[in-house]
Amino acid sequence: MPLPLQELITTARASRGSDIHLVRGLPPRMRVDGVLTDMPGTAPLTAEDCEAYARLMAGDAYEDMSEIGEADLALTFPGDIRCRINLFRQQGAVSAAIRLLAETIPNLDDLGLPPAVQTLPSLNRGIVLVTGETGSGKSTTLAAMLDRINHTANEHIITLEDPIEYIYTPDRCIINQREIGTDTRCYSDGLRATLREDPDVILIGEMRDLDTIETALTAAETGHLVFATLHTNSAAEAIDRMVDVFPEGRQKQIRLQLSTTLMAVLSQQLLPRKEKGRVAACELMMVTPAIRNLIREGKTPQIASALATSASEGSLTMDNCLIQLYRNRTITAETACDAARDSEYVKRNTRF
Repeated sequence: MPLPLQELITTARASRGSDIHLVRGLPPRMRVDGVLTDMPGTAPLTAEDCEAYARLMAGDAYEDMSEIGEADLALTFPGDIRCRINLFRQQGAVSAAIRLLAETIPNLDDLGLPPAVQTLPSLNRGIVLVTGETGSGKSTTLAAMLDRINHTANEHIITLEDPIEYIYTPDRCIINQREIGTDTRCYSDGLRATLREDPDVILIGEMRDLDTIETALTAAETGHLVFATLHTNSAAEAIDRMVDVFPEGRQKQIRLQLSTTLMAVLSQQLLPRKEKGRVAACELMMVTPAIRNLIREGKTPQIASALATSASEGSLTMDNCLIQLYRNRTITAETACDAARDSEYVKRNTRF
């Protein structure tokens, strides 16, 4: 008999696991400090085991998942362990990827982010992007920024998420959290409706399509503060990703809108610490007048060098962040070089 789901969740939390994977033919595995390992006391799962776990997690939505082929959901397990779950079919069986979220929304001060990030929650308008690959901590950073607003300003915050991950406890703010597929049909529909709901701050879980990006730009232009994520690895890539969604005839206009509304781009990756655990390595682009000109003129390849010369405004390149982490003895030189944009530059500065 497989272990109860609650026991797997509790074991992973006690082991500082970030994810659990349930796959037919394999024992349940958890990711600890970025490395997958078999969970203790487990045996390979059958297709029936995986289906039983999936039915338990999906409940009434299981049949829809079975028909569509995948489903996103979030659940809170005993012990206040909140998880983001993706169920999907593969080779005739059901698999599950379970992400364990932090027990509480962390304080922004405790995430080890560049100092200028502390100024972002106090912005009055514009777009702030948090980018990075899956599992790089984007959701946690955004939650910490929104919670800072919640405790310091009297605002109306509306989030659009797929699924809802962190649950906020309203303090000084009104907070409405809307889930895609449950509370609204899709991001673009939900975002258009949000503009009629008197928001001050809007969180978009992911900017996936032209309609969502276009409406986000409109929201920022009309005086709202918009936070959103993109799956890119650098600030310049984030700008190109947003522009390239549009037909060529509209791209000049979109660059102009971006140059006036974009306030900052924070790119993250999670790296193994020298000891135990993981640490965030960040690139932060604070949008200066010089960078606004580069965005408007379509010269995004020059943004990397502009970042390196705008440290006084709070910007930080990924490579310089990696060098700082190495010099603070947080990561090894090898880790720094593997994660670098310019590995030769990082090697020279870590004596690797």
